[in-house]
Amino acid sequence: MTLPVLTDDMSDEEIDAIVNKATTASGFLKAISHEGRLMILCHLVSGEKSVTELEDLIAARQAAVSQQLSRLRLEGLVVPRRDGKTIYYRLADDKPKRVLEVVYDLFCKDVNT
Repeated sequence: MTLPVLTDDMSDEEIDAIVNKATTASGFLKAISHEGRLMILCHLVSGEKSVTELEDLIAARQAAVSQQLSRLRLEGLVVPRRDGKTIYYRLADDKPKRVLEVVYDLFCKDVNT
């Protein structure tokens, strides 16, 4: 994969498209830049989890987990599903998983060695 090269001869439309994509990417990166949100996403990579399961997995209070899930939902990274009184969350698409794989390779891979 090669990154695009920004040049002086780009049209205003091309520059606007790049700025719009940079804004989207920035929102995504801000959403995952919090330790709690990052850990929630790591747990959701393996499949759907209830809010209570996430509370236990990241050892956080319900209010804190709900606040982080709200931000992830706002950014379109997770999708909720209600079953009675229980709310479950899953990843909205493959983007968080792909980024987490890179983060794992860069920062976590040698933890277990």
